[in-house]
Amino acid sequence: MPEYLQLLILFGVGLLAGVINVMAGGGSSLTLPALIFIGLDSTVANGTNRIGILLQSVSATLSYRKAKISELEKSIRLSLLTLPGALLGALISLKISNEWFDRILGIVMIGIIVSMLVPQKFEVITSGEKKSKLIYPVMFAIGFYGGFIQVGVGFLIMAALYHLLRMDLIRVNMHKVFITMLFTVPALLIFIWTGNVNWVLGLCLAAGNSVGGWWAARISLKGGEKAVRYVMVVAIFIIALKLLGVI
Repeated sequence: MPEYLQLLILFGVGLLAGVINVMAGGGSSLTLPALIFIGLDSTVANGTNRIGILLQSVSATLSYRKAKISELEKSIRLSLLTLPGALLGALISLKISNEWFDRILGIVMIGIIVSMLVPQKFEVITSGEKKSKLIYPVMFAIGFYGGFIQVGVGFLIMAALYHLLRMDLIRVNMHKVFITMLFTVPALLIFIWTGNVNWVLGLCLAAGNSVGGWWAARISLKGGEKAVRYVMVVAIFIIALKLLGVI
């Protein structure tokens, strides 16, 4: 495939992912398969995908800071719990063959479909935040998953902070983007160090993602979230079948 066509496709996928992230969530589940389908080695695709994720997380974190929504010390403490797992996950992902990585990604995509179809009940938190020792192993596991494959890790962070610490959703989202930003740094550095990042394709994808997110934040489409979610389910299902070798 000509390089200009690869760049065009990835910018378009990034654009779509940016819109989806704002309107429904889960847009990153399109970007990693897109990198694989245009011909990148799965390990290189996994590393390259982190560029856009990091830039998007930095942007979101700065937006929360600008809006005076920040608990920096707590964000750092939670993030540190994920770092050992993220490093381990990234290192192990380098040892997985392309075939096995694609199969694992396909299974993850099916899991994302299930999470999108099952209604998520997040009630308004009226009581104070609680403490749970379970947060330590859970955040380590989330870090491992994020370092290994990244796709859908935001859903896991949100579930952990909401159900284990009983944080309200605004703070959950604020901590989520900071945690993602921090553990993505060492994971990305491992992929860079081992030569598993394509900067041109990664930055092109990230540019599309930024434009899509910027545009989606400025439009309002009635029922848009539901329509996008259904389209996402169908698209992810087809991608999962392709990765699993069914089609």
